[in-house]
Amino acid sequence: MICSEIVFKVHKPGIFTSFQDLGRIGYQQFGVPVSGAMDQYACQLANILVGNLRNKACLEVTLIGPTLEACTELTIAITGADLQAKINGEEAPLYCAVPMHKGDILSFGASRNGVRAYIAMAGEFDCPSYFGSKSVDVQNGFGQTLEHMSVIKGIPLYVKRKIKLANSLIPTYSSVVSVAVIEGPHMNHFTEESRAIFFKQLHIVEPNSNRMGYRLHSQMIPTSKEINSWTDAVPFGGIQVPPNGQPIILMADRQTTGGYPRIGTVISNDIPKIAQLVPKGKIGFYPVSVEEAQKRIKRKERELYQLQTFRQFM
Repeated sequence: MICSEIVFKVHKPGIFTSFQDLGRIGYQQFGVPVSGAMDQYACQLANILVGNLRNKACLEVTLIGPTLEACTELTIAITGADLQAKINGEEAPLYCAVPMHKGDILSFGASRNGVRAYIAMAGEFDCPSYFGSKSVDVQNGFGQTLEHMSVIKGIPLYVKRKIKLANSLIPTYSSVVSVAVIEGPHMNHFTEESRAIFFKQLHIVEPNSNRMGYRLHSQMIPTSKEINSWTDAVPFGGIQVPPNGQPIILMADRQTTGGYPRIGTVISNDIPKIAQLVPKGKIGFYPVSVEEAQKRIKRKERELYQLQTFRQFM
């Protein structure tokens, strides 16, 4: 049996740094939130770069990153937002497998673009698993953020060869995004005028948005005065419209069910665009068919599969 060891000392925890994988799949029907990485694409890329399975837990860094001291030889990859990562004061490359030596200091600066970065370590982080996932969900008591940790344990692997992702595969993040939406199951609660208001305007991300949901400031989207809809399961990216007419995009730590009418659901491919939006960022929505959404996610999944299987790096 391989025992874990201390891989990092936590000098500063960052504003909200937590372990996240791809979530608690299969338990939402029992009232257990899915959670998981907000930007699942960046999280998977980080794992692929260090040779891990795609569902291994990464550290999800939010806006202000931690300061970590390596306690052994290990290899990391940092993907997602550019938060000016540095190793021993020198800029650390993103989307690249990078070796760290005992005593090396990993730190972060201000955001250049995006909100969430992901740190994968070759091997495995040693943190509690709940319902088959190491994803931290503070609201429901699953795990802890780095704020409550002085050290990070794991089973590290040291990979000497630097592996870099091809530039063509590195995502870019913008403060104004256009995202595709599958129209929701409660369209009968929205008039043609409401639908037009929703799709024709730019919605502004409110500062009080979080891992549970992104609150949007919009021109009011009216719903029917009498709404008789059952509370039902809510998906990642579901867009609820409460009585105040201001949409809420449900994110990774969303509740399992909800009763507000949903005007649409952001397609899986485009959720990372939202997860990386800064406060006051702007979102425009446009409708697509289920078939088109499936085509896009299949293309993205094929890309990830090929990266992991054939190691198409440069």
